[in-house]
Amino acid sequence: MPTSPRTPEPLLRRSFYAHHWARIRHRLTARALSALPEPESWLDVGTGYGHFPEAAKRFFPYTSFDGVDPTGRVEHALARGRVEEAYRGHLADVAPRLRARYDVVSVFGPPADPAELHCALTVLRPGGHIVLGAGWTPADAEIPGCAVLSGLRRIPLLHDHRFVARKTA
Repeated sequence: MPTSPRTPEPLLRRSFYAHHWARIRHRLTARALSALPEPESWLDVGTGYGHFPEAAKRFFPYTSFDGVDPTGRVEHALARGRVEEAYRGHLADVAPRLRARYDVVSVFGPPADPAELHCALTVLRPGGHIVLGAGWTPADAEIPGCAVLSGLRRIPLLHDHRFVARKTA
């Protein structure tokens, strides 16, 4: 049965709704994190097209957002002004040259490798915060030099739990 020109294909419809819910999750995450002091600098790991930094700027207008992503999408985020600096590659590739540069690091995707959390702690300043998302558990962040914050331990977002930890050393 042919579809009318006004009826979107199921794949396109699903894509639209997935994008819409992702925007809502980004906004809710940024709003929940606005209870923290406003950071000077923020690194979004796996930033893609920079949709989270774009949503977070509403709540953190004076924060400099940077992004790292293994794909060329991060250059698109830079061209659109969603991030101020773009790093193409994995966090482990850029962590040594970004040592202690950021106040907040967000890692929303599942862990690519076990060393990713250590790389995130490398780029954090002492007292900085790390925001972990899908695929991470609070037990993952209970390592030396990192403490899970109890007040912001879980941010429930449409079946997606995110939590915040602080670099202690």
